[in-house]
Amino acid sequence: MMAYSEDHIALAAEYALGTLDADERAQVETMMAVDKDFTALVEAWEHKLGVLNQMVGSVEPRPEVWDKIKAATGFSGAQAPLVLPEAPPPASAAAEAEVVEPAVVVDTSNVIRLSAQAGRWRRVASFTTAIAAALVAMIGLQLYQPDLLPAGLRPKPRTQVVEVKTPAQPAPPSAQYVAVLQKEGGAPAFILTVDGTTRNFTVRKVGATPEPGKSFELWLISDKLPRPRSLGVIGGSDFTARPALASYDADLVNNATYAVTVEQAGGSPDGNPHSAPVFTGKLIESVPPAAPAPAR
Repeated sequence: MMAYSEDHIALAAEYALGTLDADERAQVETMMAVDKDFTALVEAWEHKLGVLNQMVGSVEPRPEVWDKIKAATGFSGAQAPLVLPEAPPPASAAAEAEVVEPAVVVDTSNVIRLSAQAGRWRRVASFTTAIAAALVAMIGLQLYQPDLLPAGLRPKPRTQVVEVKTPAQPAPPSAQYVAVLQKEGGAPAFILTVDGTTRNFTVRKVGATPEPGKSFELWLISDKLPRPRSLGVIGGSDFTARPALASYDADLVNNATYAVTVEQAGGSPDGNPHSAPVFTGKLIESVPPAAPAPAR
């Protein structure tokens, strides 16, 4: 079985977990399509991760956990008894006998006047309540049964113009193209992914190992070009992304040959390749463009 780096092993594990984005999943599936050993690595991770849930059992908390919770909240000790205040002692009969209440003279004229005012307010309140009820009834008839009202009280018909805005349709996802850059009959060295709409590309390092003091450089080769065009030096990290293809038309991009040469550190100094290509490949359509939505 082929030896893989820790990054490739982690990539296979993330694919089994389902945490990769759409571009990374497409690149993993391309690697699986051309490398059966990498497919076996992914399947091994799926088997390992699939049984983890069966290894976890339920855990019953210990009885002293509740005692600690009660102690922390202040409910573990005994509650103090509720003490009510004592009622004052009753007054003696002799003291009550000594209390002499003064005579009270009541003037009823104010009571009569207040009673008359209260009657007037009651009549006013009843009248306003009746008016409010009549208004409510008339509004209800205007809303639900206007034909029962006289012609002068019927509401006039209103014309309301409603503008219905159709939400903008989201742009359909563009086609995706992938090229596996490798020696003839050899293992994949790089995976090139190109977006069909923007023509931005991403190079993922798979199995290539750079020489000390050298750099890998990507080239675009086509019959429509007088010479190979440099697409830049492939960086030392796992991914190199650039928009260098945006200036070329789609037909040239989709049918060109992509090659990788070994150049001096930092790339070719004059824009021309200085070695024969060590890895080559052509684009294939991995994700077709989405079909347009049917017109409503």
